[in-house]
Parts: sequence; structure tokens; C-alpha cells
Amino acid sequence: IDGPLYMGKDTHALSRPAERTALEVLAANGVDTIIQRDDGVTPTPAISRAILVENRDRTAHLADGIVVTPSHNPPEDGGFKYNTPNGGPADTHVTGWVQDRANKLLRDGNAAVTRVPFANAIKAASTHQEDFVRPYVEDLRNVIDMDAIRGAGVSLAVDPLGGASRDYWQAINEIYRLDITIVNQIIDPQFAFMTVDHDGRIRIDPSSPYAMARLVELKNHFRVVFATDPDADRHGIVTSSTGLMNPNHYLAVAVDYLLTNRPRWPVRAAVGKTIVSSSLIDRVVGKHGYSLHEVPVGFKWFVPGLHDGSLCFGGEESAGASFLRHDGTVWATDKDGPIMALLAAEITARTGKDPGERYRALTAEFGTPYYTRIDTPATPEQRARLLTLSPEAVKDAQLAGESITAKLARAPGNNEPIGGLKVIARSGWFAARPSGTENVYKIYAESFKDRTHLETIVRDAQAIVGRSLGR
Repeated sequence: IDGPLYMGKDTHALSRPAERTALEVLAANGVDTIIQRDDGVTPTPAISRAILVENRDRTAHLADGIVVTPSHNPPEDGGFKYNTPNGGPADTHVTGWVQDRANKLLRDGNAAVTRVPFANAIKAASTHQEDFVRPYVEDLRNVIDMDAIRGAGVSLAVDPLGGASRDYWQAINEIYRLDITIVNQIIDPQFAFMTVDHDGRIRIDPSSPYAMARLVELKNHFRVVFATDPDADRHGIVTSSTGLMNPNHYLAVAVDYLLTNRPRWPVRAAVGKTIVSSSLIDRVVGKHGYSLHEVPVGFKWFVPGLHDGSLCFGGEESAGASFLRHDGTVWATDKDGPIMALLAAEITARTGKDPGERYRALTAEFGTPYYTRIDTPATPEQRARLLTLSPEAVKDAQLAGESITAKLARAPGNNEPIGGLKVIARSGWFAARPSGTENVYKIYAESFKDRTHLETIVRDAQAIVGRSLGR
């Protein structure tokens, strides 16, 4: 890969020094690097889109990118993401190589790392400072019906949550003559304005009812309120009808709307969802006659399909999604919080119903899903066994009083290992996956009956997993 590298950072305290260090190394090695001018911050989707635009119709000298961000995680955290020439997050064969190479360099005391002082790096011939804001914002009209939003006069508000999207929302208002109220203009690396999460820690997670408590209070003042996290790859949607929407619920609403309001999309394109996302999405997709592409957890699995147009939409239950342009070509192959937020505005503007009201209509048609995720203690050995558990290890025939119809260790969409187990019955399912950092495994469960049935699924899931692991 010898084309330009697009690099952005978010507003976490560690992101700026990490970007400076990266630039020192990139400049020392003569890598053409493009950064936001004036030391600005950049959302993840803006980097993804920039890579794709640069590489359009190219077969050589392809661009790639880096985003310095720990995403929605606490203020003290740092993170470093690599995006490949297809614009999306790197696959495991790439990140594995990077990890091995980085660890070797660290073991050798970074002796093989070439670096120049930042004062030299920022002035190097290979360092280019450009504006990422306006090109991204002006291109939004090709993925969202901005005219409909302006014409409907729907009362809208956004909270960038102290993140990299703040200046983008200001530009959206200016360029499209919108009146989206930006309710919080503060940029604070401590994120002290945030309400704490369920465990008392600060997380800038727009899908958390704890983190979004301030915005939920605004639901009676605006028709739709939305938020994006620090690198703007995740979204949160608050409606006057229902308050904060569960990410699964909004994904189903988004898919239902898009499949009937994007006439130029390829009819054979599939809808992508992860193995732990709501089955309501399956029912919506089936109604519209589209195919479903179910993959393991991780947005990287959607990247090839979004890139070549074989997927029209890809979404995760953790409030991250992207979809094609109006004309059916690729927009961004990483999660894009702003387009999912603006889609909520478009839905409201064009249908007269906010996403919460649209969700209620879906439940009237397909039933109400009850969904949960819990942690269950597990030893390191049990976590390791669960990671490679075979469906044949599950001897049970029933789940919550219904016959088990499928036991999966690989995702049906791409036959990749799901890193755990999924068990499906007629009215519900569960998936179990080991945590990568804690001595627990996660159970995701859903019922289309009621909460009592959901609780039974969870109890049965714990028992089934326990027996399968020989506990």
C-alpha cells in the first residue's frame, strides 16, 4: 500500500499526543499523510469516506487510514484503529500482523522505529493538512434526503457528546440551511458533563440510558434528538414518542424504511446483521423480500459487502451501522453515526412518524421482542472451551419449552466462527460468547413472547452452556 494515508483523531485526552507520535513516525518514513488542518478532530466515518473517494477507480497507489480513538470508552482510555484501502476496519489477518510486529518492536526497545521531532514532521513534504469537514458534509445529500428534512421543519436536536462530530453538525446546519439545535458545544477531554454509566464510570455511549439521561429529558422539547460518540461511529436516538430507542429497535426501523425508500438500490443486495442482533430485523427483511446476511460480532464482517454493494445495509446491536448511497454505491464501510442520526430525521420528515412510532407499528405487525444481555462467571478454561464449542456438544432438545431448531457455532451469512454458540427455537434464541478481558461469558437472549419467557431462556441458556462445558 503506497498511496496516501488519511489520519484522524477524536477528542479523548490521549488521542492528540498519539496522533503526533504517529505523524513523527510516518513523516520519518516518507509516508504521505493527510490530516485535518488546524489540529482538528475527525470522525471515523469521514476517514472511511475519504479513503473510498481517493481509491475510486484506482487499482494502484491505494489510500488507507488511521483513526486515533478509543471510541465510546472512558476518558482515560486510548485507541488506535487501522482502516484498509476498502475504507473499513482491518480484518484479523491484518490486525494480527500489526499486533505481532508492534510487540516485537516493543520487545526490542523500539530500536527499529524511525522517528523525527514533531516540529519537523508537521512541516514535512509528506504531511498534508486538508479540510475533511466540508467534503463529507456536502456529500451527505447523496446518502440522506436533506431536502426532505429541511422542508418538513421537524424540531431536531443533537448532542455530539463532546466528540469529533461537533463541527460537522455546525456545517450541516450551514450548508443545508437546517435548524438542528446543538444542545452541547462543550469539548472536554474529561467528559465531565456526562452522566455516569451503570457502574459509576464515565462512558460516552449514546446507546446507554445512563449516559443519555440528559438527552432523554429533552424528548418533550424536540421531535427527535440524536447523539454520536467521540469518534462519531455510534448513534443514539431519542424520540418524543418513546424516549431513548434500543439500538436493535432502531436498526429494524431503519431497515424497514430504507428498503422501501431507496428505489435505486440493487434488488439483490442483502441486509447485514450480527449474530446477536434482534430477530425482528429478520422478519422485516423477509417481509420486503430481501435476503439476510448474518455474521459474527464485529463491523469488519460487513466491509466487503458494503464495499462492493452486495450489502445495502450493515448494522450492529451496539448502535453502529452504515448503508449505501441513494444510487446504490458505497458511502462508508465503517460505522457512521451522523447518517444514522440524520436518517431518523429523514424518516420523521417523510413519513410524519418518528422512529419510535414506526417501531410500535413494526411490533404490531411482527410481535414485540424482549431482549437482554447478561454476564455469567466463567473460568479462563471455560472461556477458552466456549470459544471453540461445537454445536454437537449441546445435547439439549428444548429451549424454554420449545424444540430447538438450530445450534450454530458458525454464522450462516459467511460461515465464519461466531466465537461461541447460538441456539434457536421458534419464539426465542440465545447466544453465548466469552469475554475477551474478564472471567465471564456474555449471554444475549431474545423472546417474542414476554419477559417471563425471556427469563426462562436466560436460565436455560446458563444451564445448557454449563452442561456443554462440563461444569
